[in-house]
Amino acid sequence: MADKDLVGKVIHYFDKIGVAVVKLSKALKVGDKVKFVHGEKEFEQVIESMQLEHAQVKAGKKGQEVAIKVSKETKTGTEVFLV
Repeated sequence: MADKDLVGKVIHYFDKIGVAVVKLSKALKVGDKVKFVHGEKEFEQVIESMQLEHAQVKAGKKGQEVAIKVSKETKTGTEVFLV
């Protein structure tokens, strides 16, 4: 994947609730389609829910840490790309 499409990295994953905390390097909004890539494992999904400090938000800005509900397990260090 090209680095120009990199929007952030997973810095924490809550396995019980299926939520990844992503440190954004670019803006991201609800409705965007993203790909999570960690080594050989990858999956795509549309962002349906995003929170910033426990409040629902429609978008996140560069530098923010947002919580995103994910459809599959992911790991710390997973790169998140815009599709």
